[in-house]
Amino acid sequence: MNTHAYSNIYIHTHSRTHSYTNKVIFLYSVKKQQGVTLIETIVFLVVVSIALGAVMNVFSTGVVNSVDPVVRSRALSLAQAQLDDILSRSFDENSPAGGIPACDSTLGLACAGIAADADFDDVGDYNGFVNNSDPNHTLTVSVVNASFAGVLAAQARLITIQTSMPDGDVVTISAYKTNF
Repeated sequence: MNTHAYSNIYIHTHSRTHSYTNKVIFLYSVKKQQGVTLIETIVFLVVVSIALGAVMNVFSTGVVNSVDPVVRSRALSLAQAQLDDILSRSFDENSPAGGIPACDSTLGLACAGIAADADFDDVGDYNGFVNNSDPNHTLTVSVVNASFAGVLAAQARLITIQTSMPDGDVVTISAYKTNF
């Protein structure tokens, strides 16, 4: 700090002139605060790191689960293709081509029941069938006699296909095949 004694001093501030006579004037400069303090910087870093952690958590969950719909869709399409193939077969080993007359009817042969054999020409042949052709999905088929909507159990078969996925989840679809 400089101290000077002058007899006449003129100080100009904002286009006004001030006159001081025989006074001691202390000349010093006061600077405005510039920048941020250490505490402000630390608080800023903590807040930003918490926010960044939350955003990264949301993105990581999204990235991990982004493949899940594709895998589930693949499992469902495999199961649906297998179900379509089974439903295109006849109801029973003793069902004639076209299904008429139906087995166990007055004009038809007796139904053989659910008995798996190697020719896969009827629904019952697929009971217990396992398809491991896709390394990520295993299809398991179950066929049972089941009644529904007033149809007797001997005249309807419930076909259930379970498809396992790599994460351990299982997609299950079912359909009925009736003896018509």
